[in-house]
Amino acid sequence: MSRITTTLVHATGLNTHYGQSHILRGIDFEVLPGQTIGLMGRNGMGKSTLLKSLMGLVKPSGGQVHIKGRDMTGAAPFEVARQGIAYVPEGRGIFGNLSVKENLQMAARAGTQGQREWTYERVLETFPRLKERLGHGGQQLSGGEQQMLTIGRALMTNPDLLILDEATEGLAPLIAREIWRICALIRESGISSIIVDKNWKHVTQISDRNVILVKGEVAFAGSTDELLRQPELLERYLGV
Repeated sequence: MSRITTTLVHATGLNTHYGQSHILRGIDFEVLPGQTIGLMGRNGMGKSTLLKSLMGLVKPSGGQVHIKGRDMTGAAPFEVARQGIAYVPEGRGIFGNLSVKENLQMAARAGTQGQREWTYERVLETFPRLKERLGHGGQQLSGGEQQMLTIGRALMTNPDLLILDEATEGLAPLIAREIWRICALIRESGISSIIVDKNWKHVTQISDRNVILVKGEVAFAGSTDELLRQPELLERYLGV
């Protein structure tokens, strides 16, 4: 079986432009089934652009994106989502005029293999704070509660891969800790994930592999153990 068909996501030679600005420069990136990837780099290095290029929100100017062996380069976001990819964007994107219950239930569907492991009841068990606020409108929630709702809504699609951009950005430490607990639960459930967050210590506690981007290029790609054995890389590329 070829490498491409055994990967969930397999991007090769990815180039992406915003107008005249060349953001991604020949990036190779892959996610295997059941794998948690930490995507790292300082602000403006191309992390969100890579995620949007994979999701079809930004069309690459070169290279290819295969999802489960199928060429999805430049495909529409809904077509990517149908392949079992759930995206939690920076800024969350919840429906503020819908209740918590409506936000969750509108997303409910079986996964690509017919799996329904993440039911409405399971999501509420995982996010007890949401259970207390089912009738609240999305706009009435705190930032942390909105992030929980967005992750919960993504899980209701029973995805094969969950992409989490800026997992704990701007959240209070107590809420951030809760988000990391949930990320670990997602990993244990067998769902693959790509996690972007500034807190590399938390990311590396749950990631199998890590990719560091510098000016739109891959500066490091390897296992968490390899990365932690090279603190000079963390210092150079993440400024820690």
